[in-house]
Parts: sequence; structure tokens; C-alpha cells
Amino acid sequence: MLILGIETSCDETSAAVYESSSAESGCLRSNVVASQVDLHAAFGGVVPELSARAHVERLPVVVSESLRLAGLSFSDLDSIAVTARPGLLSALLCGISFAKGLSLALDRPLYAVDHVKAHVAAAFLEFPSASLVESSARPINPGDLPVLALVASGGHTLMARQTSPLDFQLLGTTRDDAVGEAFDKVGQLLGLPFPGGPHVERAAASGDPSAFSFPVGIIRGAPLDFSFSGLKTAVLYALAKMPARERRRRTVDVAASFQRAAIRALSERAVTAVRETGIRSVVLCGGVAANRTLRQTLSSDLAAVGARLFVPPAVFCGDTGAQVAVYGSFLAAAGCPPVQDVDASTTSELFE
Repeated sequence: MLILGIETSCDETSAAVYESSSAESGCLRSNVVASQVDLHAAFGGVVPELSARAHVERLPVVVSESLRLAGLSFSDLDSIAVTARPGLLSALLCGISFAKGLSLALDRPLYAVDHVKAHVAAAFLEFPSASLVESSARPINPGDLPVLALVASGGHTLMARQTSPLDFQLLGTTRDDAVGEAFDKVGQLLGLPFPGGPHVERAAASGDPSAFSFPVGIIRGAPLDFSFSGLKTAVLYALAKMPARERRRRTVDVAASFQRAAIRALSERAVTAVRETGIRSVVLCGGVAANRTLRQTLSSDLAAVGARLFVPPAVFCGDTGAQVAVYGSFLAAAGCPPVQDVDASTTSELFE
């Protein structure tokens, strides 16, 4: 089955073609991503109206390019999958409207995909030559389930138990900010370019992670929940106490100390989840999963408790049509009915 995946939940316009040979395996034929970083950099964050306009302009080109790279035409497609939730409503509606029109024009089934679950699906992609962390030499497959899914992105941070490609149980989530948002806001405080996450990681590489003792948020009575607002505030106050010259000189130390605290929060929850559930496999996904220090730390900490880490290649940790197409193939393989009247939502199915 050839399925087209369309992703427009935020500031990436992406389309991909995935060919599934069975419920357990498939091949990614193409994946095209048009980033909008250049459009939003001047504002220090994503501007919804600009995002939607860019999706409208770029989506036809991105979809056509994904088909060209796959060596296919529109008539070769068997089905279409589109991100329907969660995300920016104006951005989601761009992809949904395009997918609806394509579904009607081609008379092909349409599947609505949850963006958070699709992030986890990226770990099912097969990349024989991909360079992953040492503990994850191959992607996950249904035979590895159940697993613990740690989603760490700009808009979401959560831990869930995944028992089948489609079935998740929420174990913990953030009480305030997502970890990716914390990285971006700290990057902004440090005067680093947008998006802050990758620039904080680069600055941290030459800094001292023990220079500042930043807090790791703990939620009493909810050991698998996260909190990052206090960490952001601690960085703000630490910088406010420094003269401008010292602030510039210690940027790398602040970045390294912040990153250490943020990673500790993620890793400690993952280890706690392994101990509480007895599940020995953890999937790390979402945009922050591209952080190499996080990958290395989590791999080492999990190995210490007898668990292993699965993580997609960094290029598939962000928002891509590939993960949408893969999850759409799961829906089709499970016999889930396609939908035509797709609604956009800001909330993931995991919170219902």
C-alpha cells in the first residue's frame, strides 16, 4: 500500500510517501520538508498567520516533490494521511483542507493522524545504515512492544506506555511548559538565534554543566509528571544577577547547566517509569530527541537499570510527513475506518 503523509501542525511543511508491505514492515519512498525558520526568526517564535500562509504556498510543491522522488504519480497512491491534532489550528487546517481535496479528487481513503502518536511512529521506520545511539542498532517493531514512549518536543513532553502501534496509556505529562519550549526560551534569554534548542546544545558543548545548580522540577505525588517553568525562571534570575559582560562570558556555562538539568528531568522520569512498569524498552522521540547529549545520557542511564533505548535518526525527530504516513499505515492495517470530515484540534488523543 502506498500512502501519502501530510504534516502542517506548526512551522514545517512536509510530505512523504510510505510503502507498507505488511502491518509490521514497510519502506519510506520519500520525505520532503520545507522549514519556515527563516520566516519566524525575526519574531523569536512561530507566528501562526505567517505559518499558515507559508503552508498554503508550499504544500502543493512539497507534495509534488515527494511524489517525484518516490517515482510515482497521484493516481498511484492508495491512501492519504494527514496530521489533524494537536497543533496550531490555522496550520492544521491548511494540511487538512489539502488532504480532503486530494482524497475527494482521487477517490482515496483519508486517515486523520494524531501528531504526538506519529512522533512515536517515527521509531518504526527502518534505516539499516542510520547511525543511532549504541543501544539502538535497529528500529522498533510490533514484536518489541510494549515500550515506554518518551515524547520530548517543542509543544509536548510526556511519558506513555505503548502496547500496540495504535494503543497508548498516558503515564505522565508536563504540568506547565514542554522541554522544547524551555530550550527555546532559554536560548532567547541567552541571546541565541531562533530556534533556541539547537543553539543551546551547541553552546553547552563548550560550557561547564556544573557551573550553576539549576533545579529539576519534581511534582509531589506524580513521579512521572514533568515541570520546566521553574527551571526557566532559575535561568532568568541567574542571568539577571550578572553584568552584561559576565553574561556574555558565561553563556556557555549557563547553557550547559540548563541542559544538564533539563536532561536530568527527562532521564530520571524514564528510569522511574522503567522501575515502576517493568518495561525494559524506551522510545525517545520528538524534536528534542535530536539532542546528542540527551541521547547519550538517556542511553547510559537506562542501561544502568537493564533497559534499552530506541531513537529515530535525528532528521526524523522533528515534524515530518514520514511519521504521519507510517502512523496512517498502522491505522489502515488495523482496519480503522477512513474519515472524510476531519476536524482540527489543539489537543492530543492521549489526553482524552
